[in-house]
Amino acid sequence: MHQYLFYIGNFPIRSYGLVISLSIILATGVGYFLAKKERKGYEKHIVDLGIYCGIAGLIGARLWDVFFFDWDYYSHHLTELFAVWQGGMAIQGGVLLGVLTGVYYCQKHDLPTLELMDILAPAIILGQALGRCANLLNGDAFGAPTGGSFGLLYPDTTLAYRTYGSQPLWPAEVWEGQLDIVIFALLLMFRSHRHARGQCFALYVFLYSAARFCLEFLRGDYTDKVLGLFTSAQTTSLLLMLLSLLAFAGAQLYARRQRKRRRLSPIIAATSKKKKESDID
Repeated sequence: MHQYLFYIGNFPIRSYGLVISLSIILATGVGYFLAKKERKGYEKHIVDLGIYCGIAGLIGARLWDVFFFDWDYYSHHLTELFAVWQGGMAIQGGVLLGVLTGVYYCQKHDLPTLELMDILAPAIILGQALGRCANLLNGDAFGAPTGGSFGLLYPDTTLAYRTYGSQPLWPAEVWEGQLDIVIFALLLMFRSHRHARGQCFALYVFLYSAARFCLEFLRGDYTDKVLGLFTSAQTTSLLLMLLSLLAFAGAQLYARRQRKRRRLSPIIAATSKKKKESDID
């Protein structure tokens, strides 16, 4: 576990920033591959989407953490707002602003938004999985003490050590990264079967939110409860799970209605034609 890879003079090259950058590049590459398989020319937009959504994701992740999780601290330490290497990037905020940026891009370039969201869903979760590797190397997004001899021990330079000392902690970020890889595989499998537009992205949101909700019970960095019930991330996850289920079912219902309408269209057209011919006679 190395926070610093090397120095250029007095400037540190941090493993956190390098892995985060790598996660954006690789997720964009996977998105390009998936888009090119569609043979509709979408791939020419993927690099731009990766850049814009990646930058927006980083900004959203930081702002979400600052204003929803740690405003009491940052309101008195404004000079540390951009000190992301100290920890403080909320993936839910990153995904939200990144997706909104992607939707805006699709609307501006007249691209099928839901179809592209489905195509890129596996790439997004892969980027999140690699991002958790960055958290591990940086010693943030850590778990709570295990209460035994099992767990991760962090170096004394990390936020995890400053919070809990040398206690073994649950490998929450490691398990989340592993679950993200499982979700990545499940989404690829789901995309290999026929589905309604928007369903793959809705499934991504549901699966990640469910995993995050469960793993939050092991997290040790943000433990404050909303209304004494769940953490902020758990509350957000529950809301997203509900919305994604509704979206998944709604997409299926809409697709069925469209197929039914297409089947009935020739019959309606033929009936209308016969009626017009009868009126002329």
